[in-house]
Amino acid sequence: MTDAADVEIPEVDYVSGSGIPIRGNDIDTDQIIPARFMKVVTFDGLGEFAFFDLRFDENDEPKEHPFNEQRFQDSSVMVVNSNFGCGSSREHAPQALMRWGIDAIIGESFAAIFAGNCLALGIPTVTADTETIQELQDWVDENPDGEIDVDVEAETVTYGGETIDVTVDDAQRKALVDGVWDTTALMKSNASEVRKTAQDLPYVRDDQIPDAAD
Repeated sequence: MTDAADVEIPEVDYVSGSGIPIRGNDIDTDQIIPARFMKVVTFDGLGEFAFFDLRFDENDEPKEHPFNEQRFQDSSVMVVNSNFGCGSSREHAPQALMRWGIDAIIGESFAAIFAGNCLALGIPTVTADTETIQELQDWVDENPDGEIDVDVEAETVTYGGETIDVTVDDAQRKALVDGVWDTTALMKSNASEVRKTAQDLPYVRDDQIPDAAD
């Protein structure tokens, strides 16, 4: 049987890395990961298809896009604008970004479901006002190797010797800082309690309750 001590969920109170600016409002999940790339059994390999239709033309020739630029290939902190991740609620979108190498996203605002799907992967989505984001994007453009430090607990972002205040949703901040953002791992660590609860539900048959063992 799985023991809670065997399941470790890392605390995400701090993320550091170089930045990559993705400009534009209302970038939806279909732009982040086109639907034709979602016909997969696992999420492995999705990273190479992130922003595919924005990065390549109909002949698969590269277009101008930050994800295609060599100077941003090691970046892990994405800086976006307003309503990022809107559209359909496909979890493949943050999965693709994570597999490309993104560990945190700073933006003006995020679609709620997209932010929730990011949280499920331990990716902070922190917000700031329009002017602050544009200044950060400009700085990243000029300093592609510059370090950006995202302090989730303190709700600050530090770059180029400057520290700015950002906002982290209270529930997201608590989940990340306390290391309880991975709900699947939490259920696994409490498998016996989940099984016990299922057994007490009158509408769940015994043969529908999985073993709590690995």
